Amino acid sequence: MDSLEGKTAIITGAARGQGAAEARLFVAEGANVVLTDVNVEGAALAAELGERAHFMVHDVADAAAWKAVVAATIGRFSRLDILVNNAGVYRPAPLRDTDEALWDLHYRVNQLGVFLGMRSVLDAMVVSGGGSIINVSSNAGMKNVGGMFAYATSKWAVRGMSKLAATELAPSKIRVNSIHPGLIDTPMLGANDAERMKMFEAMIPLGRVGSVDEVSRLVTFLASDSASYITGAEITIDGGIG
Repeated sequence: MDSLEGKTAIITGAARGQGAAEARLFVAEGANVVLTDVNVEGAALAAELGERAHFMVHDVADAAAWKAVVAATIGRFSRLDILVNNAGVYRPAPLRDTDEALWDLHYRVNQLGVFLGMRSVLDAMVVSGGGSIINVSSNAGMKNVGGMFAYATSKWAVRGMSKLAATELAPSKIRVNSIHPGLIDTPMLGANDAERMKMFEAMIPLGRVGSVDEVSRLVTFLASDSASYITGAEITIDGGIG
């Protein structure tokens, strides 16, 4: 894997799960990392990772909070090269059972947060000579998946935003890609009942749930210069569910 030595990243939703695994691997590969989350557990992880990690409490749906995160990143590490829009919520429900509050929750975190993140980092990445944005969507954003109307809709939006941003930002040497995990062993899986989990697992050709380390290796590759000619890609990491 190509080193991230000398690069600086912001990773949202980094207190646990996929985001925490990404932060650990980024630091191991030489990057400076600003971890953000509404969950203050992220402070302990940043302390564990040492001086090249910094934690901030951050609501990704708040434009002012994004400005503060970017300013703090530049103030502490002098540059910004990578954004991982990892923060997300998952509260599965079919259309009939989706009320305005549930819809708004998914929209604000999963969709608005990604938009604000991409917009907020542009100027800093241009100053750094370019960058890489990795937006975490879902395999539910690649196909028709029932029973999770608000969630799946928000992840389809992330897929579309990533494609559009990749085209717009290419002249600035900013690459934008989306990844589409399937069932990954994170706390988010707890939102599925036993019947739904059994159904999902039966669909996985590789016969197992994925790990956060597998996802973090993909994200690290896309963040690195080894992926310098990859933009606008939609990469599934789902054990072959397709």
